Amino acid sequence: MTYDPDNIFARILRGEIPCHKVYEDETTLAFMDVMPQVDGHTLVIPKAPSRNLLDADPAVLGPLMANVQKIARAARQAFGAEGVLVKQFNEPAAGQTVFHLHIHVLPRKTGEDIRPHAGKMADHGLLAQHAGMIRAALES
Repeated sequence: MTYDPDNIFARILRGEIPCHKVYEDETTLAFMDVMPQVDGHTLVIPKAPSRNLLDADPAVLGPLMANVQKIARAARQAFGAEGVLVKQFNEPAAGQTVFHLHIHVLPRKTGEDIRPHAGKMADHGLLAQHAGMIRAALES
């Protein structure tokens, strides 16, 4: 299977579609999921084109995971979470729906339900606020 350069995350990377940016460096972009399963649900993607973990250049994975850790720590702090769920899907049989490597970071609190990841998009004002909270935690 080949990488589709017109997938939504590639389009976000090119600036064709807006996002609520949390973090960016030369290798990685992190932004709010528009259908968050919990408050603070963030996506971390490499800038290098990769369909998923199975075809990613190993040189991309080190910086990507370092940034996943950075975002996870900041999201945990920003949302007063007790833990962080990190998940990643590879190919349709495993639940992947956007075919650009991406890692979900979900700050978690005991007893908090995880919402479905489909259907209704979150309020953009709320997503902007949540992105700001994580950015503030990154700066502290």
